Amino acid sequence: MNEERSEMIFGVRAVIEAIEAGKEIDKILVKRDIQSDLSKELFAALKDRFIPVQRVPVEKLNRITRKNHQGVVAFIAAVTYQKSEDLVPTLFEEGKVPLFVMLDGVTDVRNFGAIARTCECAGVDAIIIPAKNSVSVNADAVKTSAGALHTLPVCREQSLTATIKQLKDCGFRIIAATEKGDYDYTRANYTDPVCIIMGAEDTGIPYEHLALCDEWVKIPLFGHIGSLNVSVAAGILMYEAVRQRGLGQS
Repeated sequence: MNEERSEMIFGVRAVIEAIEAGKEIDKILVKRDIQSDLSKELFAALKDRFIPVQRVPVEKLNRITRKNHQGVVAFIAAVTYQKSEDLVPTLFEEGKVPLFVMLDGVTDVRNFGAIARTCECAGVDAIIIPAKNSVSVNADAVKTSAGALHTLPVCREQSLTATIKQLKDCGFRIIAATEKGDYDYTRANYTDPVCIIMGAEDTGIPYEHLALCDEWVKIPLFGHIGSLNVSVAAGILMYEAVRQRGLGQS
C-alpha cells in the first residue's frame, strides 16, 4: 500500500472520533507497545467493528508522518465498502443473475485496480476481498481502475469461508481458478449466479477455500512461464462468463 497517497488521520482522539462518526477506515496502525487510558478507549471503540489493526514499531509511524501521531495512524478508505449478504438480495430482486469476483490474498494494488477495471467493463456486480491479507482500496487502486472503483461495489468480508458458504446457500456456483484445475475454464458453467475466485499469484487459493468450490478450472498455458498475471487470468474468466451469458450479442 502506498500510504503517502492515502488520506490519513493521526492521534488517538482523532481516530476514535472518526470510528464513532462511521468513517470508512481501511486500516489502523498502532504502536506495538502502546499503553494509555486513551488507547484503551480506542480499542473499546474498535470492538465488534471489522477494521484491520496492525501493531507496528514506532519507527514506521514516524516514517509515515512527522506530526504528533501519539502512536496511532488510521487510513481512510477510498470507497465505501459493502457486504455481499446485503447486496445479493437486492440483485435478485432486480432480476439479475449475479456475477461476483472474489480476490483471495491478492495484495498488489495495480493488479487489483486492473481487475476492477475489467470487472466494470464486463458487467461484474461486485468484487469481494477479505479484511486481512488483502489489497487496500486506496487512491492508487482507484487510479489504476480508471475510476471503476467509484461505481463497482467492493465487499470487504471478515471471513471468506463464511462468505463462500453464504453465497452457496443463495444458489451461487463457486468457480476457482487454479493450476490444480480439473478441466479447461471454458467447460465450467457461468450462466447461473457465479462467484469466480482468484488467488494470489505466489500461493494460489488456500485449500480450505478450494474445498468449498463447485468447480476448479485452469487456463491452458503453452509457453515456459508457469502462470499468468492474476489480472489477465481474471479477465479471461470474466469474459468467458460474458460469452456464455450471451451479453452484448445483437
